[in-house]
Amino acid sequence: MSGLRFSIITPSYRPGPWLRLCVASVADQAVPVEHIVQDAGSDDGTLDWLRQEPRIQLYVEPDRGMYDAINRGLRRATGDICAWLNADEQYLPGALAAVAACFEAHPGVGVVFGDVIMVDGRGRYLFHRKVQPPRLHHTWTCHLTTYSCGMFFRRHLVDPGGFWLDPTWRYGGDGEWMVRLLRAGVPMIALGRFTSVFTWTGTNLSRQAAARAEWLRLRRSAPFWMRVLSPLWVLTHRMRRWWHGSYRQEPFSFAIYTLESPHQRQVQSVARPVGHWREPAP
Repeated sequence: MSGLRFSIITPSYRPGPWLRLCVASVADQAVPVEHIVQDAGSDDGTLDWLRQEPRIQLYVEPDRGMYDAINRGLRRATGDICAWLNADEQYLPGALAAVAACFEAHPGVGVVFGDVIMVDGRGRYLFHRKVQPPRLHHTWTCHLTTYSCGMFFRRHLVDPGGFWLDPTWRYGGDGEWMVRLLRAGVPMIALGRFTSVFTWTGTNLSRQAAARAEWLRLRRSAPFWMRVLSPLWVLTHRMRRWWHGSYRQEPFSFAIYTLESPHQRQVQSVARPVGHWREPAP
């Protein structure tokens, strides 16, 4: 067993039923892990059961939004490896053990990225994304190609490294944070396996109009010459993904918790994997 310990931060405010699935997916990882739930004062009944949940460390206090809540959790973290997992996200079986092995095999790496599966509200497969470590020019002027639920980083990046999330961002703070890491030259690597599941609930912050506005704010902060050459960054990004096999995926299966089965993972087989965005069926 790895000697690395994980700290998983989950920001929470009226998360609905999804948080139970998130908690279960962290608790069954069979690695040393502390799961910190940072709640802003939910009044939907969430706190009633969270206060009785022995598998998490609960902190309830006002915050300035999701990224401030994550920072608060990170300041309480004691693990070697950190991550944040939103209430509508899950880890797949064995994910954290695989991430720990990757960090141990690459002691100089600061960030590890896993691949992500998208499901609808009933836990049905929609599509998947196989990721490569982001590059500065593309991330700053085009878009962030990784997902926070599949991202893991060494705690020393925030403490004492100082790479805290900027709470003035409401939707795109992970993109701005990634630009700072890339500009600092933090070594990153792709794990090359599925680690996480993102649930399309219809209320996900990343799909809101305000998220688009924040993305434009980040893009405008990039140097002019970098923005002008954005078509080149898109081309090289796609070529790199093709070279590393990100567009190819054999049939596979995965196991997650669902609203119908919150206490036992359900296995789902994917006969025809889809690597591009696909809206859930009505």
